[in-house]
Amino acid sequence: MLHAYEYPRFPYLQTDEQRTGQVRRHPVVIIGAGPIGLTAALECARHGIRAIVLDDNNTVSLGSRALCYAKRPLEIWDRIGVAGRMVEKGVQWKIGKVFFHEDLVYQFDLLPESGHKMPAMINLQQYYLEEYLVDACHQSEEIELRWKHRLLSLSQENDHTRLTVETPDGVFIMEADWVIACDGANSDTRRMVNANFTGQFFQDRFLIADVVMKAPFPAERWFWFDPPFHRNQSVLLHMEADNVWRIDFQLGWDADPEEEKKPEKVIPRIQAMLGMDVEFELEWVSVYQFACRRVDHFRYNRVLFAGDAAHQVSPFGARGANTGVQDIDNLIWKLKLVMDGKAPFSLIDTYHEERAFAADDNLRNSTRSTDFITPKSRASRLLRDATLQLAETEPFARGLVNSGRLSTPTPYVSSSLNTADAGEFDSRMCPGTNCADAPVTVGGRAVWFLNALPSGFSLLVFGGSENPHEVNLPGFDVSVLQVGRDLLDSEGLLAERYDGRPGTTYLIRPDQHVAARWREFDVDWIRAAIHRAVGH
Repeated sequence: MLHAYEYPRFPYLQTDEQRTGQVRRHPVVIIGAGPIGLTAALECARHGIRAIVLDDNNTVSLGSRALCYAKRPLEIWDRIGVAGRMVEKGVQWKIGKVFFHEDLVYQFDLLPESGHKMPAMINLQQYYLEEYLVDACHQSEEIELRWKHRLLSLSQENDHTRLTVETPDGVFIMEADWVIACDGANSDTRRMVNANFTGQFFQDRFLIADVVMKAPFPAERWFWFDPPFHRNQSVLLHMEADNVWRIDFQLGWDADPEEEKKPEKVIPRIQAMLGMDVEFELEWVSVYQFACRRVDHFRYNRVLFAGDAAHQVSPFGARGANTGVQDIDNLIWKLKLVMDGKAPFSLIDTYHEERAFAADDNLRNSTRSTDFITPKSRASRLLRDATLQLAETEPFARGLVNSGRLSTPTPYVSSSLNTADAGEFDSRMCPGTNCADAPVTVGGRAVWFLNALPSGFSLLVFGGSENPHEVNLPGFDVSVLQVGRDLLDSEGLLAERYDGRPGTTYLIRPDQHVAARWREFDVDWIRAAIHRAVGH
């Protein structure tokens, strides 16, 4: 029991297939009811795919765990109806400050421009996120949550997977057209298919202490290198909901994890940081070692990996859950098209192509952050400290300071689904990039551009003298949104962010990524780009 949160207990229910012993095949079975598995279920439901979620527990995550959620994942969660609660409950922030010893070296702003629905970042304990996702799943007829269901083994055929599942009432067999493994960094599913999960373990340990207190710190990210209250190590501070504060203390590789978790060890560290007169209560304590690893392939026949089951990064930069949500954003629309026979099976493998590319980018950034935060030699330490000293007065040095490059989406710049630009654009909205939001007006009502996009493919067309018509292909209805006809660019930000001269046309994928763009509306070009974007 936490001071600030009471854990829900979800009921275990025996199913008909358990009672009758009849083996049933389901379209999608998801392993793991964490943030990524629950997001996968809701995204499946949004696309009309029935999904069953299996979890060996019957509550939400223990401790705050994942904490920082970035703008792009919030936009994805907004599509499935949970971001509003998250933003309302969470702590919004966009300013980060970096200290060396007692001195403020510099600060940064994650979202210096206005005109976005979602904030740059929010801090929210993972148990709240999971609770909100579970509530949303309960409202969908397409989702079945099965608690106290543990996957024992699986075997694969060409067109399905056979799962052996253990429950309090015994063991039974079920089948799935597709399995999405979201069962974490220690994924049992990954071992069952003999997938390789390789990378680097870092020889350092960190203490997480969630502390309940009323403190004068602002809602910002503060990172200290070698502070006077924790010499030769680093410290990270974040504000959470319910007057809870997350403090990360670097401990060093020689620290004993069990000893360091004891209150008599944790409390003096916090008192040294806050002062003896500050009252606080320990909410949750954990010691962790981290790694940067990924699975060798995101698809093993009919088993697909997402989240920490597919890739593991250090906690610096908030790249874990944020990256996993974007895995699901990339996967489900492709799975839907393949299941409906509207795209070739090979489209599924572009999930690995694009998300392995993103995972490698995250692993690279995560590794660089860790090397800067925890230098492994005297020379590296001297170079880091010199960089921090320079950063206080020299702007060029600030780009070299790395206290955790905070999570941003990785554009799929080399994806086989992209159609290359044929004209010149003064906009970062190149093929493979997630769409930027902007305020617009639809039917006289102020809305946000991302909320105005349909669930399938769409065309964004800026002005022009002709009215562009629908572009239909066998099995596809591509919606057209013409600026000036279907929506109004209320503040001119849409045209600014998309370099929207008259005639400019964007093809947007179901995951709100740009597939192609042109300076004029040409049906033949559009059809060719759609064929390419669905894997033909």
